[in-house]
Amino acid sequence: MNPGVHDMLSAWGPQADHIATLWNIFLAICAIVFVAVLAGLLLALRRAPRIDAPEPPDLGAVNVPEPRLSRPVSIAVAVTILGLLVLLGASVFTDRALARLPLQDAVNIQVTGHQWWWSVKYLSGPVSETFETANEIHVPVGRPVVMQLNADDVIHSLWIPSLAGKRDLIPGRTATLSFRADRPGIYRGQCAEFCGFQHAFMGFEVHAQAPEDYERWRRQQLATAIEPADARAQRGKQLFQSVSCAMCHTIQGTLAQGKRAPDLTHLASRRTIAAGTLPNDAGNLASWIADPHRHKPGVNMPANPMSGEDLAAIVTYLGTLR
Repeated sequence: MNPGVHDMLSAWGPQADHIATLWNIFLAICAIVFVAVLAGLLLALRRAPRIDAPEPPDLGAVNVPEPRLSRPVSIAVAVTILGLLVLLGASVFTDRALARLPLQDAVNIQVTGHQWWWSVKYLSGPVSETFETANEIHVPVGRPVVMQLNADDVIHSLWIPSLAGKRDLIPGRTATLSFRADRPGIYRGQCAEFCGFQHAFMGFEVHAQAPEDYERWRRQQLATAIEPADARAQRGKQLFQSVSCAMCHTIQGTLAQGKRAPDLTHLASRRTIAAGTLPNDAGNLASWIADPHRHKPGVNMPANPMSGEDLAAIVTYLGTLR
């Protein structure tokens, strides 16, 4: 599965499969209508009388009844109504099929849209096993997932084309989206509702894993950040807690307990940073910390001018957070 491509026609879950079938029905009927209308237009043009430019138009037939056309028009109207009813029926049946997904033993996740990133909180199990991550959702293959969707600021729309349809996130309201991934892989998601200047760079990934791999990942996420052993990493931790980073970000097990930005407790285990904008490597991480507006102009994170040595120390520390 290519994580860089949105493809709603590559359905890897029952919800996406129902939507892809509905799309194929709409495409087939609309294609037939388009061909029929185009054929009628070409036939009318072929049968239209030709006159020279200087001749005045013949308006004598404008108000003359044409009984021979009443039957074809009636048939066309009847076929149009029938086609619309088929589309309506297909939409209703698809909606009912989407609502019939079995939800026993579901994974419960709360996703909140921010400008311009996603916070992801796992709610399954006891409160002591609740944890939070950002811009990356992990789910077990073959097990239903129920998402509670909220918006922190403006209207967003969560869309995972290969797994489920779109669902709007409206401030002050909670929406629900259910799906199931039937094949391991990485599926890219995207905000599908214009939400500001960096709307196009508000992506995320859904990692569908075998149940044992998912459980291993979940247990890893429950752990607090390890104490760095390297001297540079230790200095990076001290710097991180002493500058503005700790005011917005959380790293469990440290003094950094900010709630306005992504949780970084296991940052190094993620594939991307900045909501899918950049690959997660040391170079991109350093560039993002120093000047995030270079990559996402208008983002809420401020620039962090510091010496190259301090920046390298912070990047080294963040690289230990797995």
